Amino acid sequence: MKRGKKYLESLKLVDRMKLYEPAEAMDLVQKTSKAKFDETVEVHIKLGVDSRHADQQVRGAVVLPHGTGKTVRVLVFAKGEKATEAEKAGAEYVGAEDFVNKIQKENWFDFDVVVATPDMMGVVGRLGRVLGPKGLMPNPKAGTVTMDVAKAISDIKAGKIEYRLDKTNIIHCPIGKVSFGTEKLVDNFRTLLDAVIKAKPAAAKGQYLRSVVVASTMGPGIKVNQQRIFD
Repeated sequence: MKRGKKYLESLKLVDRMKLYEPAEAMDLVQKTSKAKFDETVEVHIKLGVDSRHADQQVRGAVVLPHGTGKTVRVLVFAKGEKATEAEKAGAEYVGAEDFVNKIQKENWFDFDVVVATPDMMGVVGRLGRVLGPKGLMPNPKAGTVTMDVAKAISDIKAGKIEYRLDKTNIIHCPIGKVSFGTEKLVDNFRTLLDAVIKAKPAAAKGQYLRSVVVASTMGPGIKVNQQRIFD
């Protein structure tokens, strides 16, 4: 894969053999961010589990103390009183079958998170094939299937993110923007790592955290010393 000049310049600042302390890593993420826009900082966590087994799945959600720096558009599937609650709580889109048709027929995806009341899951289930692969399907573990739609929306707007394993047993999550600065990025980073560690499946054997890498959208990966994350 051919890399651009800015990326190669940034790469020179990173010691590929070194495991950086969390604050050091966040400092370096900012130095290696060369884009003209405020890049997102992402964490990539490789776990010692096998996602093919149901009892080794790692999935959940956590509210980052400083948010993600991104404006999140929420679609809520609800009716009656709960639909009114969702509108008052600030959801961008609230509806039922009308949005199922819009997504299916118009390929409409102008939203980032989907919340649904339990009674609407029969309707939302019809979208499983399109929402599932995009990681948008509401899920009780992530707090997006709930009767308390107002709290769900409030948490999402405050910086709640969902984490889940991909097929290669890696979790990819945003923890903020480069402009946040080291302290806020470290806070968000530790909050995410703490949640992932607490979500360790009982069936997981051996080393759980295999590697932790941080990077800005256009920058190189920086390895973090996971032994020192909570020092």
